[in-house]
Amino acid sequence: MPVIDCDIALPPGFRPQDILAFHRRDGERLAEQVDGDGLKKGLLWQGRPACLDLRFQDGRAALRLAVDGEAGDAAQLASLGRRMLGLNQPVEAFEDRYRGHPQLGALIAARAGLRVPQTATPFEALAWAITGQQISVAAAVTLRRRMLLLCDCRHSSGLLCHPDAARLAALTADQLGESGFSRAKSRALLALSQGVVSGMLPLDDWLDGVPADDIAERLLAVPGIGPWTVSYALLRGYGWLDGSLHGDVAVRKALGMLLGMADKPDQQRTQDWLRDFAPWRALVAAHLWALLQAGGF
Repeated sequence: MPVIDCDIALPPGFRPQDILAFHRRDGERLAEQVDGDGLKKGLLWQGRPACLDLRFQDGRAALRLAVDGEAGDAAQLASLGRRMLGLNQPVEAFEDRYRGHPQLGALIAARAGLRVPQTATPFEALAWAITGQQISVAAAVTLRRRMLLLCDCRHSSGLLCHPDAARLAALTADQLGESGFSRAKSRALLALSQGVVSGMLPLDDWLDGVPADDIAERLLAVPGIGPWTVSYALLRGYGWLDGSLHGDVAVRKALGMLLGMADKPDQQRTQDWLRDFAPWRALVAAHLWALLQAGGF
């Protein structure tokens, strides 16, 4: 089986635990398997099932990709690894700017070096964002698992791979509905997938520096994709750190905790509070998510 290896130096203070937690969401371990020092993830590599083995050791990330078919080169794997690890995110500048902030400073001190783990592809980020619209993370994980099983794209190791647009576009709304997707989510997933397949939405091409506002404009034209979905997908898929996630219930709940409020603020107040942190609003949201995961300070 063709294998590619590469090794990536990690910056001081890098937090492997954030990467592992992101890929540990599905306890059934059908597509991602996390253990003590790393993880294995099924993914599609140039359209072929592959298994990514990622290990953290001595300030470095060792990546090995086993492909069911032709492998490609290490430079491509290194680019994927850096993106998934959030190494292209200038978090140091954000921390330098806000470590003295009366509220945010405490969050930064508690989780210095926090980066946003990214998906293997922008399409995976968008599919996850649509799946997670207006439901809990646990419910979204269940739906995602059903979608993976429905597509049944497996690496020879047995790990399921997240489907690409062509595989999802081949499904019907009825098939997605039988797996638990609402009609609105089914339509949005199929419209997105068909747009990618037709070339109208070249998601991977947009990784090469296309402005986030241009990407957002194109995505908002897809039925069923709104501002929250776009901001979340730009964060997880492209590493854009300025999406305003004021509509996110978890962000609002954590902000209420941070401000000592009896209840979570409404969307307008949350949007107003986040506005002062441009161009880092989505990174602030990530710190608020982390506050909830830790159960408070």
